[in-house]
Amino acid sequence: MPHDDLTPLIEAHVRDIPDHPRPGVVFKDITPLLAAPEAFSAVVEGLTAGHGPGTVDAVVGLEARGFILGAPVALRLGAGFVPIRKAGKLPARTLGESYDLEYGSATVEMHADAIAPGSRVLIVDDVLATGGTGRAAVRLVQRAGGTVVGFSVLMELAFLSGRDKLSDVKLHALTTV
Repeated sequence: MPHDDLTPLIEAHVRDIPDHPRPGVVFKDITPLLAAPEAFSAVVEGLTAGHGPGTVDAVVGLEARGFILGAPVALRLGAGFVPIRKAGKLPARTLGESYDLEYGSATVEMHADAIAPGSRVLIVDDVLATGGTGRAAVRLVQRAGGTVVGFSVLMELAFLSGRDKLSDVKLHALTTV
């Protein structure tokens, strides 16, 4: 299925959970999509758009649902997979980046040796919301000496303007809400 046709598939397989994790937030639950092999496969293929085997050295997945989507994207592209996690979760020496949240801040980390200098890196996540985590991921890849060749997401929440924080990155969203 071409990635241009994925909006109806995504809408049919991603459910809204109101007031999760707090009142006023509508959580985008991708577990029904993950449970549907044809839909999951089509989404993985769509996330690789513009990239083929040999064009990417590493795929970065953002905790936690970016792991689920990023790992099969890496396999499809013949690339390594690199997790970016919440602070304190990785066992070896790390690089960290902090970013602002609506109330406070958070930090994400990547193993310091996960990306070789000069590597071409595709970042994958499930939802682009405010862009804070995405910007932190871009900075981590750049600090490690890698080049971000793209940022692919299942869904972009346009009303939160996350794209603005990633204006210097080739952003590909399978659907925009």
